[in-house]
Amino acid sequence: MATANKNLSQYDKNTIPNAKDFRFGIVVSEWNDHITNGLYTGAEAALLDCGALPDNIVRQNVPGSFELIYAAKQMMKSRDFDVIIAIGSVIKGETMHFDFVCQGVTNGIAMLNAEGDIPIIFCVLTDNNEQQSIDRSGGIHGNKGTEAAIAAIKMADLKR
Repeated sequence: MATANKNLSQYDKNTIPNAKDFRFGIVVSEWNDHITNGLYTGAEAALLDCGALPDNIVRQNVPGSFELIYAAKQMMKSRDFDVIIAIGSVIKGETMHFDFVCQGVTNGIAMLNAEGDIPIIFCVLTDNNEQQSIDRSGGIHGNKGTEAAIAAIKMADLKR
């Protein structure tokens, strides 16, 4: 497992550009909100820790992970943001729905990145069970939201 020996919340602040001048759009799925709210909290805390101004962090909720694509595209079109973070959680169930949603969201975010000029950070957990998601949204493996925020700062700086 990729995160078994890595805490997702650890970063060296000395290697991260100051985020003071960047605007961040964060799209958050309401589905599995006990997971996605944890991811958002980790992302927001890391952005603030790295100098982002609270008024430069804008959250938009959507019903589920599949809707992250549309909302991220709308944020891109507004051109109000330097980078966008898409936060979601898809937990495997008993049907193929998991596979279709995961593939659709992954392909949609990849397409927006390839065709757009605003980076979109993929912070969608695709876990086999709820405990894996809990472990990666503030649990024993740290917080994937924190990792996404650090990636967002680096990509906003790269875009500059």
